Amino acid sequence: MRQSSARWPVPFLLVALAVPLPLQAQKAAAAYEVVHGWPDLPAGEVLGQATGVAVSSKGEVLVFHRANRTWVEPFPADPIDRPTIAVFDGKSGRFLRSWGAGTFIMPHSITVDRKDNVWLTDVARQQVLEFSSDGRLLLTVGEKGVAGNDRTHFDRPTDVAVLADGSFYVSDGYRNTRVVRFAADGTYLFEWGTKGSGPGQFDLPHSLAVDAEQRVYVADRSNSRIQVFDSVGHFQAEWKDARIGRPFALTVHGDRVFAADGGDQPKAPPDRGGVAVLDRTGRVITSFGRYGNYDGQFRVAHDIAVGADGAVYVADALGQRVQKFVLARH
Repeated sequence: MRQSSARWPVPFLLVALAVPLPLQAQKAAAAYEVVHGWPDLPAGEVLGQATGVAVSSKGEVLVFHRANRTWVEPFPADPIDRPTIAVFDGKSGRFLRSWGAGTFIMPHSITVDRKDNVWLTDVARQQVLEFSSDGRLLLTVGEKGVAGNDRTHFDRPTDVAVLADGSFYVSDGYRNTRVVRFAADGTYLFEWGTKGSGPGQFDLPHSLAVDAEQRVYVADRSNSRIQVFDSVGHFQAEWKDARIGRPFALTVHGDRVFAADGGDQPKAPPDRGGVAVLDRTGRVITSFGRYGNYDGQFRVAHDIAVGADGAVYVADALGQRVQKFVLARH
């Protein structure tokens, strides 16, 4: 697959508001622009299919990628022999370190919790793995390489959201269409979701996030919507909007929900892509980005993260890169 990380001299700034907003909302709306030249990869280094991005409390940006492997089915059995986690300084984009060689088969998502522990999903390993910030394995949930639909197995798990007490939710995922909650030690607690398009049903729950009130937001990818639940899985709301599109990833930052639209992935381009910024009622405040290879564009916006400073990071799977966006200065 071709690396698509060329830098372009033309400034890129996109903000799309399809309908007029009240004055207060207009003031709250903000335009984002891409940071050209971020990150700074070492000479000769490239990212593989970048499927996950997360930010630590230190402002380090971790990118989970597939190195020299691409999505192919049936999945290989052997692990990727190259590092699959690249770590950058969020402010400067300077490359800091990499790890993960010989561990992952088909990387999918990455989450960093309040303790800076790193949670990773691997759809071929059929597991969720928790590592310390220095790379020590702390917890494994699921049986390696064995698919299932019970308390101890997954079938291609897609994402993890970790709560303050260490308990966590897993979106599971490509085949099981459910959300599962576990205690901090990996003990199964409960689950919800079945295949379908009704309230509380899913068609590929691809990502999830939790806000300060423990509302759970689920990117119901193939249903082209975001669903909102309380902490025990009771349905609260459904959000659908052309600017949300087909949500591949979600993250919560303050009173905003950020959603990455990965597009419809047709057999031939053009496709659609971008990021929508929503308030807690599901109203789209602003959006930015579109399909393409230029700076500020996406081929498949697969994951999204927001740093403490408000910078937005988007992992582009087919573009094989991660991009940084900041509020535009006028």
